[in-house]
Amino acid sequence: MSQVLRIYNALAGKPFGKWLFSRILCFKAPYFRTIKPRFAALRPGYGEIRMRNRRAVQNHLKSVHAIAMCNMCELVGGTTLEVSIPAHLRWIPRGMTVQYRTIARSDLTGTCAIPDHGAITPGTLPVSVSITDTRGTEVFSAVIDMHISERKRT
Repeated sequence: MSQVLRIYNALAGKPFGKWLFSRILCFKAPYFRTIKPRFAALRPGYGEIRMRNRRAVQNHLKSVHAIAMCNMCELVGGTTLEVSIPAHLRWIPRGMTVQYRTIARSDLTGTCAIPDHGAITPGTLPVSVSITDTRGTEVFSAVIDMHISERKRT
C-alpha cells in the first residue's frame, strides 16, 4: 500500500480527516492549494475530489475557470494513479487533452477511475478524469498521458 493511501485511510474516518488529508497533499504540492480541493474518496483504481465554485476559481464570466478544472483533473488523476501503481514504479504527467463540455457554474466533483490498475507497466498510460456539476452533468473531461517508469534504486 502506498504511503499516500495509508495516510488517507488513517485520516478519512476521523472528524475533518478528509479535509486534513487534502491540506497535507496541498502542502506537498502547493499549487493545488489554489483550488482548495477536498478528497471525497480514494482507493486503488478510484479517486474523487470536490471543489467549491468561489470567486478565486472563476473567470470573467463568473463560471469556473478552465485552468482550475485542469488542476482538479491533474490532482485527482495523479493521486489516484499514485495509490494504484505498484511500489517499484513511478509516474509523471506528459500531456493532457481536455474537452470543455458546458459552462461550469456550480460546485464540482472530479472523478478518476483506472480500471486495470493491477496491470500497470512501464510506458504511457492514459488516465481519464471526468468533472461533473451538482446536477451530475459532465462539464469537463481530460485524458492525462502519464509516463510510467521504474523507480531509481537508492
